[in-house]
Amino acid sequence: MIEDENLPEGGAEVENDADAVAAGPTHSGFVALIGPTNAGKSTLVNRLVGAKVSIVSHKVQTTRAIVRGIAIHDNAQIVFMDTPGIFKPRRRLDRAMVTSAWGGAKDADMIALLIDSERGLRGDAEAILEGLQEVQQPKILLLNKIDQVKREDLLALAAAANEKVNFVRTFMISATTGSGCEDLMDYFARELPEGPWYYPEDQISDLPMRQLAAEITREKLFLRLHQELPYASHVETEKWEEKKDGSVRIEQVIYVERESQKKIALGKGGDAIKSISSASRKELSEILEQPVHLFLFVKVRENWGDDPQRFREMGLEFPKG
Repeated sequence: MIEDENLPEGGAEVENDADAVAAGPTHSGFVALIGPTNAGKSTLVNRLVGAKVSIVSHKVQTTRAIVRGIAIHDNAQIVFMDTPGIFKPRRRLDRAMVTSAWGGAKDADMIALLIDSERGLRGDAEAILEGLQEVQQPKILLLNKIDQVKREDLLALAAAANEKVNFVRTFMISATTGSGCEDLMDYFARELPEGPWYYPEDQISDLPMRQLAAEITREKLFLRLHQELPYASHVETEKWEEKKDGSVRIEQVIYVERESQKKIALGKGGDAIKSISSASRKELSEILEQPVHLFLFVKVRENWGDDPQRFREMGLEFPKG
């Protein structure tokens, strides 16, 4: 169903006030956010949750495992499942990510397909629409980046997608500005099943802090070196020590597959690793609300993309074959 009125003139900030729970029965449920790579899923989840729970970069396939962001809206707790982008897999890691995305969709109460309105239904979006025809849960269509596309083109795109899949609602939004997001949150809060909340009202993610810290450093790594460092890099938090002075000491390892990649990660005179460490430390200090002493190390681990242990640490199932 296409609703033309979901083309708001200005952006709207999404409120996330757990203390303003309305009277009446509570609602709760899981919304799987799926879509092609770089459609804006992580940006949207962070917007709807009202805090950073998923990393964002210009590099495709940044999200590797399902990240759950938890939002309170009216009397509902909405658990957004930020899934890896769905694309045609070429490597073992690719297959694990795509399997994780579809698995998350099938476990959710609702599925929201996010489409980049500028790219339309080309490529991976077309294949996702075909896959959604086999999924039974209620499906919502979200057209993102509406501020970049003409109104008539948006309506044509919405009509084309609804011809292929029976979407119960279509929303036109901007994950960056927040346009249309308030209406989207109202809809989820109203339509999710009645029931108790799954998480404490002050929890915004199910990601352990050590893993979130590693994800933040991986984001800074991609932002700093996305044109130089190959996709095969991985960050692990190896040590987390709370100090008596209220600060925390964090030691992390950036794993790459070749010695040449290690030199890229370190940079000339260590300038790259210093920049990455500074940016990550600043954001971690803001999130933890305490001083952070961050120490980064770069190590070569050949073919880590074929190591089942690495997949388990990322929350992915290791594909056979």
